[in-house]
Amino acid sequence: MTIARLVPVAARVLAGNHLRCRSAKFSSSFQDPVFETASSTLRFGPGSTSEVGQDIAHLQAGRVLLFVDPNVQRLQSYQTLMESIDLHCPSAEVEVYSRIRVEPSDTSFQDAIEFAQKSAYDVVVALGGGSTIDTAKAANLYATYPTGDFYDYVNSPVGNGHPVPGPVIPLIAIPTTAGTGSECTGVCIFDDTPTRSKTGIASRALRPALGVVDPENMKTICSSVAKYPGLDVLCHALESYTAIPHQLRPGGRPSSPILRPAYQGSNPVSDIWSMHALQECVQYLPRLVADPEGDEEARSRMCLASSSAGTGFGNAGVHLCHGMSYSVASQVKNNFWTDGYSQDIREEDDVHGLVAHGLSVSINAPAVFRFTGKPQESDDNLLRQHIIERHALCARILAEARVERQGGGVPSDSAMKSEPGEALAAELLELMSELDVPLGIGKLGYTQDDVDSLARGTLPQERVTLLSPRQPVELEDLQKLFSNAMEY
Repeated sequence: MTIARLVPVAARVLAGNHLRCRSAKFSSSFQDPVFETASSTLRFGPGSTSEVGQDIAHLQAGRVLLFVDPNVQRLQSYQTLMESIDLHCPSAEVEVYSRIRVEPSDTSFQDAIEFAQKSAYDVVVALGGGSTIDTAKAANLYATYPTGDFYDYVNSPVGNGHPVPGPVIPLIAIPTTAGTGSECTGVCIFDDTPTRSKTGIASRALRPALGVVDPENMKTICSSVAKYPGLDVLCHALESYTAIPHQLRPGGRPSSPILRPAYQGSNPVSDIWSMHALQECVQYLPRLVADPEGDEEARSRMCLASSSAGTGFGNAGVHLCHGMSYSVASQVKNNFWTDGYSQDIREEDDVHGLVAHGLSVSINAPAVFRFTGKPQESDDNLLRQHIIERHALCARILAEARVERQGGGVPSDSAMKSEPGEALAAELLELMSELDVPLGIGKLGYTQDDVDSLARGTLPQERVTLLSPRQPVELEDLQKLFSNAMEY
């Protein structure tokens, strides 16, 4: 079966699941029958970076704050952007901030915030990967609405969880990797040094006004920087599609729509975007990893898949793969650095290691989906069917793509539905092996002695852990998950 032929299957599953959701009866105290979707305006296509100067001119922006990855600053994409600004708004004053930390921290965010607060700007532009775009979002927020406590807008329980007061300065996000989908979301993530965990700020107000997705900006990425962001796309799609239905989200309907979380649980609109991203990713990610510069079709399709997944999970959310990844990345051993990621900007006194975000997410995925793909006896029929059908469908999509690349066979529907979590985990491990991804967090230097710390670092991530289709997720569950993810 080709990827294209899977679309009607996915459509039937989507329609069936959500028809059943709408007709089901739940306790009003544990139900939010409402969902909402929002996304950035998205511009896609080769050469689209050259149009950004016109966007700035249309905004009549006299002062521009540009956040740029220092490695990208040496590339053609930066030159193209600056030439466009010079051509279309030559009188605009551009200030450049390039002290971007790969995997931002509370201190790197605060450095960028301090820079942004020194002056007033009419537009903010971010050119780089997710770390650059997230840094720009945070700096833009605190420059627009200064606060005496950095943690005021940070998600609870790590921060105070105050809502963003209103709109921020227009942000134009230009990604240079196909992975985070940050150009579509209102989320910015950082390592919180005091708690040794990852957290972030989430608000629809933080979404970029415009996301410019230009496949030409990804031409110079190496295989590793194609692989791990691509695996992030894959997990965005899988997690948002298998997330708990929005009607069953713990906490139920908020007292005001402004309090409805951006991560709401799976819903009919997000499902469409997530399914598109999954189908594209399983087909084109292996090709992109094999030839990131030469395979223009794979590069273009993965760029669009990244934005599709961003639109999907930006409204549905992710769950345990990402929740667990935050501990894996923030508690990284100092002697580990992901292969292929530049250390050129690593300062002499900065001894932090680096687990690339896509690696920290995908390395947990087989253990996670074995857990979430196994319904509990206490689950009602709707949730059981949701878990079984969605995990099995994702497994089948991965299996069909594997057969197209390698030959072999696809397990039967009955076999996949009898153990959907195992089926999905098995297909993920096949893909991870094909792409030469470390099989287990033990390969990153972790041992069983780290399990409790990793699990406790995940507990505060309720923004995502509460979206697991299997609830509740307790400390003991997380300890078992990390132990199971040690080696596959």
